[in-house]
Amino acid sequence: MAAPHQYHQPNAPDDDSDLELDLEELDPLASRPQSAATPPHRQSKERKRPYHELGARIPLRNLRVGRLRASKRKEQSEEDDLRGLLDDDEGPKRDSAGSYGQSGDDDAPLLPAVRRRRPPPPPTALSRLGSNFRVPSFLSRQGNASIQLADQGGESDADEEHDPTTQRTISVGQLQTSRFPANAVSNAKYTPWSFLPRTLYNEFSFFINMYFLLVALSQIIPVLRIGYLSTYIAPLAFVISITLGKEAMDDIARRRRDAEANSEGYTVLKFEENSLGNGVAPGKNSQRKKRLRKQNKDDGRVADIADEEQRLSSKGLATCTYWEVVKPSRSLKVGDVVKLGKDQRVPADMVLLKSYSSENTAPTASQSDAPRPSPTLIDDMDSGDATKVDPATATGTSGEAFIRTDQLDGETDWKLRLTSPLTQNLDVGEYTRLRVVAGKPDKKVNEFYGTVELAHKRQRHYDPHSDEETSAPEQVQSAPLNIDNTIWANTVVASSGSLLAVVVYTGPQTRQALSTSPSRSKTGLLELEINSLTKWLCIFTLSLSFILVALARFQVIDGRPWYASMLRFLILFSTIVPVGLRVNLDMGKSVYAWFIEHDESIKGTVVRTSTIPEDLGRIEYLLSDKTGTLTQNEMVMKKIHVGTVSYANEAMDEVSSYVRQCFTPPSGEVPSLVTPSSAYSAPLTSATRTRREIGSRVRDVVLALALCHNVTPTTEEANGETVTTYQASSPDEIAIVRWTEAVGLKLLSRDRESMTLLSCDSGNNVVKVRILNVFPFTSEGKRMGIVVKFYHGPATSPSDDDDDGEIWFYQKGADTVMTSIVAANDWLDEETANMAREGLRTLVVGRRKLSAQTYQDFSSKHTQASLALSNRDAAVAGVVKEFLEHDLELLGVTGVEDKLQKDVKPSLELLRNAGIKIWMLTGDKVETARCVAVSSKLVARGQYVHTIAKLKRKDLASSSLDFLRGKLDACLLIDGESLALFLQHFRQEFISVAVQLPTVVACRCSPTQKADVARLIREFTKKRVCCIGDGGNDVSMIQAADVGVGIVGKEGRQASLAADFSIEQFCYLVKLLVWHGRNSYKRSAKLSQFVIHRGLIISICQTVFSIASSFEPNALYKDWLLVGYSTIYTMMPVFSLVLDRDVDESVANLYPELYAELKTGRSLSYKTFFIWVAVSVYQGSIIQGLSQLIVGVGKATTATQTPDPTFLKMVSVSFSVLIVNELVMVAMEVTTWHWIMVASIVGTAGIYFGSVPFLDGYFDLGFVASLAFWWKFMVIAAVSLVPPYAVKLLGRTLKPPSYRKVQGV
Repeated sequence: MAAPHQYHQPNAPDDDSDLELDLEELDPLASRPQSAATPPHRQSKERKRPYHELGARIPLRNLRVGRLRASKRKEQSEEDDLRGLLDDDEGPKRDSAGSYGQSGDDDAPLLPAVRRRRPPPPPTALSRLGSNFRVPSFLSRQGNASIQLADQGGESDADEEHDPTTQRTISVGQLQTSRFPANAVSNAKYTPWSFLPRTLYNEFSFFINMYFLLVALSQIIPVLRIGYLSTYIAPLAFVISITLGKEAMDDIARRRRDAEANSEGYTVLKFEENSLGNGVAPGKNSQRKKRLRKQNKDDGRVADIADEEQRLSSKGLATCTYWEVVKPSRSLKVGDVVKLGKDQRVPADMVLLKSYSSENTAPTASQSDAPRPSPTLIDDMDSGDATKVDPATATGTSGEAFIRTDQLDGETDWKLRLTSPLTQNLDVGEYTRLRVVAGKPDKKVNEFYGTVELAHKRQRHYDPHSDEETSAPEQVQSAPLNIDNTIWANTVVASSGSLLAVVVYTGPQTRQALSTSPSRSKTGLLELEINSLTKWLCIFTLSLSFILVALARFQVIDGRPWYASMLRFLILFSTIVPVGLRVNLDMGKSVYAWFIEHDESIKGTVVRTSTIPEDLGRIEYLLSDKTGTLTQNEMVMKKIHVGTVSYANEAMDEVSSYVRQCFTPPSGEVPSLVTPSSAYSAPLTSATRTRREIGSRVRDVVLALALCHNVTPTTEEANGETVTTYQASSPDEIAIVRWTEAVGLKLLSRDRESMTLLSCDSGNNVVKVRILNVFPFTSEGKRMGIVVKFYHGPATSPSDDDDDGEIWFYQKGADTVMTSIVAANDWLDEETANMAREGLRTLVVGRRKLSAQTYQDFSSKHTQASLALSNRDAAVAGVVKEFLEHDLELLGVTGVEDKLQKDVKPSLELLRNAGIKIWMLTGDKVETARCVAVSSKLVARGQYVHTIAKLKRKDLASSSLDFLRGKLDACLLIDGESLALFLQHFRQEFISVAVQLPTVVACRCSPTQKADVARLIREFTKKRVCCIGDGGNDVSMIQAADVGVGIVGKEGRQASLAADFSIEQFCYLVKLLVWHGRNSYKRSAKLSQFVIHRGLIISICQTVFSIASSFEPNALYKDWLLVGYSTIYTMMPVFSLVLDRDVDESVANLYPELYAELKTGRSLSYKTFFIWVAVSVYQGSIIQGLSQLIVGVGKATTATQTPDPTFLKMVSVSFSVLIVNELVMVAMEVTTWHWIMVASIVGTAGIYFGSVPFLDGYFDLGFVASLAFWWKFMVIAAVSLVPPYAVKLLGRTLKPPSYRKVQGV
């Protein structure tokens, strides 16, 4: 039988008891025979039990422990004592899954069966006293509602949808009272329900499809029926199904990619309310308990009771136990506690709870299986303590973490994020007591206001002997939350160690999703142009039909009124508007996409929207992101100038030698710490006085750079080796610290009080300083400073005595502010200008020595100023300026380069020569944007850069526009604040000037602003705009563009998933536009014009026949001839034009000006269209007219009538000439032959002549076999083909196209 302390636990065993005691002696009520399925109910209010019965029901554990507390006993009534010792059964009961079921009821059976949950009885005063081992409802909102923990399976959603316009209260690690959106990324354009309506609407919004739908429907009317109904229905259905199939495949591919992103796994902590002191998740530890009881069965009981009493009195049980599960990103819910590590993408908008250093990583789960020294009568209440993290192991009273936000806002600087001290120092097992109050979802990425509340921990047991007052509730602790406590979706954890964060906003309510425009269906410019041309064809068809009816004098023909005859003519001429045009173009697009994806020189390129490849050849504006698109976001120290000499590239070795000489002690001497006043030791034999001076300067500037920063080194294991990584808010600072390490001076350690530098050569600690003050970098101040006190003496026992410790102030900053701070010099301006021209980010470094008295005066005044209630910042800045920031000794200038992506410079130059105007839109700082614009050659050498920043007044904005109008060769550099002012008050004026400038650089742009600029350029210029980016902050811009190109970034794939084309490097864009874009546009233009020609020429033949047959609306070519003409007899040769190319790839890259010509749209214009109409009219008239003249007209007959022999002979000649004419015209249009073209033309001719014997219903086969047929055929074909070809040759000779000029053809 189970020991009494065991049968209160959910998974108690039914054997191996510690003490063989009679159940009747311990709990008479529980031993009564009862049905296990219907446990007894106690009546707390209806009937009060006699005292002896209450005493009989006192659990053994309370009696046993209470005996040891006898010395503390207070005078209390016997009833209170007895009732206080009873377990509280009035509240809800918990089961082993973390909900409610078994309690400490001693009248419950020993082996309760699984039973249905019943509503809890109403709470009583007794129930509020709590149980010794029960977790009460510490987060009660009304009454005594207990914690509602998420079950181990899929959490059941709340019934009520949360109103997104109101603030939200989030219970950490628990089920929420409201339902929130799923955390899923979706770039799909359609849902299963919207697919058909939206795609059909899009298709029939094209005039050509609507026209053919009406023509097909007209065949239902008997008087208008011509031939078989399927002749008109089938082509339209085929075209629509091809297009719908392609759209469906594109969207399925998008969904598949979304599913891949949404299935990325994340570690989530699952919480379970502790049960009766077991300290671990119920159901997970029963085997351990059974095993420990067996092995320690014979141990002494007195020590157990003593140990147990000590645990009970020393610390309460943790509220909950937790363990880890891995959930896909899409399954994350509001309130989930997620564990994140270095370089992991943040899957949702979260609030940081706890930060662990790399040495003290978060525990993976409750370590409940650790062996214990001895068993106890009551399970260890603190067995969950292994999961608790001592606050000392966290990164401080408020934990710190760095994140990279370049995928969200484009800024390259790392952002420091802090945890609230309230949550940082709270045991993880208590997180379910937390509530986070957050505002409504907002798109502002730099703003957040909220609070975190910690509910008091309700007393877990009633103890009548305790001195503590049980009735007085504790106050709820709360702490404010701001942007520094958040990590938004799509940012990346940059610091080592682990983070715990609670999900606050999910899916469409995240900052990034709210800044992203909904995806739209994109239609290519070529399709719009063809749509307008088909309207002209329709007008032509309508006019032709009316003219023929008018020529017939509106007579009644075959019992049909004139308007019915006109409608029949419209149907007969329906081939003028070619239904096959769209399907040919759609299949052509698929071929272009295949060429792009299988191009070995741009491997990894993916076509995600296959409907707009021709637009790649029509781009006029390229809007590019900076970070990760033009640059790699990897900073490298390229140059340092120390006044008289500059070091770069290989010359850095000389800097290393100077550092080695300065920080390596002479052999035989005890290593001592170096201070700025230490004598420069150089080999006297080789060093001249000048070299010693230079060496001293180099030492000073390297020492300054190694100390003046906010970098913290961390060590971590990688492939079995210890690797040092650096954490800082700015990549520039990390680049400089890495450079000091490369030249021999390494940052060994840093905390808030001190910093230690190590010599890389000797391995000794050579510099140690105490940090007295740090003045961090701000965008307004543009500089950062530090006051340090140097330790001196032997490296093993350093000293920083107040009397002789050197105090130095170091500062570095932008040349614009440092020029007035450093002492007068004659080289600073010139050298910073030289570095800026190279595109380097310059920092000026200076220092100042402070006496102890000066620093003491500064410190007291600085403290006084920092306590000011008004104008505090100005007061502090005034004190710093008075004591520190004047007459600094100028040490040197550094030049840091943001490494560009591969081949960015030649790519931008080629695109500019191709006539594309390039804009750079970035969320980064003004100085950074300027440097990259110069280094990437976006701004030409010597080009004037007009900067507009922090503009707040409308009159100044107007004057800036006036200035730009007079200087249209300048580059405009504008920040987001000024851009917002222009877009709000001078929208049209600004864009009319900006689109004329060769280059525009916009910095500090929000994702919404980027999208607004793209839309504004599109709407104002009506030109094609291409946007390229790599981050989540670029998705809106990419979707707003006519052509969106995404680069597969190191941190994420949001941009590439949302884009129309995905590439791996920026330089791939050149080939995508200049080569594939050119080919796609030229091929589609030629293909569409030929398809129009093919439909027009057969309609002209029909017109000539109708005129010759007294204007009767009868068909010249019926049924199979009509269908075969537009399919197997001409389709393959015409479609093979998608393989044609006018120039080679090398010529296209060598002469990017050829691309500029494409923007004019001359390949498919009204001029070329009407030329093709003229050719069609000529050839159709010649073919049909000469056939009728030479052979005769005859009379068209219906299927029931006997065919007219003359008519059959005439159709044999005219149709055969028509087919051969089309094949020869295709051959005349080819510029570069491909073997498939030859095979398609020859093969189609063979198919046609091979099928003639089977066309006896349409042709006179005897006549076809005669010589008369062949000479007539040859004459008509020659007259039809020779004149157009002669005119074409003449035109090429008199005015050759540009591609022939560059080829010398």
